[in-house]
Amino acid sequence: MMRASKNQSFAVKFILLGFSESPELQVPLFLLFLTIYAVTVVGNLGMIVIIKINPKLHTPMYFFLSHLSFVDFCYSTTVTPKLLENLAEEDRSISIKNCITQFSIGVTCVAIETVILAVMAYDRFEAISNPLLYTVFMSSKLCGLLVTVAYLWGIIISVILTYSILVLSFCETKIIDNFVCEYSVFLSGSCSDKHFSELIIVIFANLSVLCTFIIILSSYLFIFVTIHKMHSVSGRYKAFSTCASHLSAVTIFYGTLLLLYCIPNSKNSRLMIKVGSVFYTIVTPMLNPLIYSLRNNDVKETFKKLKDFKIIYQ
Repeated sequence: MMRASKNQSFAVKFILLGFSESPELQVPLFLLFLTIYAVTVVGNLGMIVIIKINPKLHTPMYFFLSHLSFVDFCYSTTVTPKLLENLAEEDRSISIKNCITQFSIGVTCVAIETVILAVMAYDRFEAISNPLLYTVFMSSKLCGLLVTVAYLWGIIISVILTYSILVLSFCETKIIDNFVCEYSVFLSGSCSDKHFSELIIVIFANLSVLCTFIIILSSYLFIFVTIHKMHSVSGRYKAFSTCASHLSAVTIFYGTLLLLYCIPNSKNSRLMIKVGSVFYTIVTPMLNPLIYSLRNNDVKETFKKLKDFKIIYQ
C-alpha cells in the first residue's frame, strides 16, 4: 500500500509559475539569466583552469577557491537551465522526481559551500595570525582533509533533507509560485502530514548554516584583534586586503540568506522572495569568481596570458 502511494506521488507534477505573472518580461529575463549563466560558467571554470596552470596560485586559499568555483558551477547548472526553459516555454511543469533531484543537488552544493567558506575563513586566520608557520599549519594534507569534510557534510545534509521530502505524499498537480525546487515547494504541494519534514529541515538546515557562520564569525573576530595589534598602518592594510575578497563573498552569501529568512511569508512579499532567491541561486555563483579575480593581480596576469595565447593561435 505504501509503495502504491509513493508511485502515485511520483506521477504527480508541479507547475512552477516562476515569473509568468509578467509576460512582457519573459524575453528580457531569459536574455538576462542566459547572460548571467554564461558568465557564471566561463568565470567559474576559467577560475579553476587559471588556478591549475599558475604555480603562484598553488596556495591553500586558491585550492579552496577552486572547489568553491566547482560547487558554484554545479549549483548554477542545477537551477538556471530549468528557469530558462520555463521562460522559453508555456509548459512550466516539472515531475516530482526531477524536482527532488534538483533539490537534492542544490542542497548538497549549498551545504558544501557553507563549509568551504568557513574553511577559507580559518585559512585567512592562520595566514594573518601565524604568517611564518602558515604553510606548516595549512599543509596540503590538511587542506585535502578539510575539503573532503566539506563534501561529506554536503552529502550527509542532502541525504537527510531529501529523506524528509521522500516521506511526504503528493496527491495532485500543484501550482507553485516559485522558479526553483526548494523545500517550501514540497511542503506547500504535499497532502500528507508535514510536521516531521518541517522539523528535520529546520533543525539540519539551521545547524549547517549556524555552525559554519559561527566558525566564520570567530575567525574574523580573531583576525580583527590580530590586525588591531599591528603597529604598522601598511601592515594592517596588507593584512586586511588578504581577506577582503573572502569577506565580500561571505557577506553576499550570508546576507542574502538572512534577507530570505527575514522576509515575512505573505502575498505582498512573494516578489521580494523571488528576487532574493534569484540573487542567491543565480547571481551569487557568478559574483564569486569576479570578486576574487578583480582583486588579484596573479589571476588577471594569467587571464591576459591565456587571452594573448588564444589570439596568437587563431
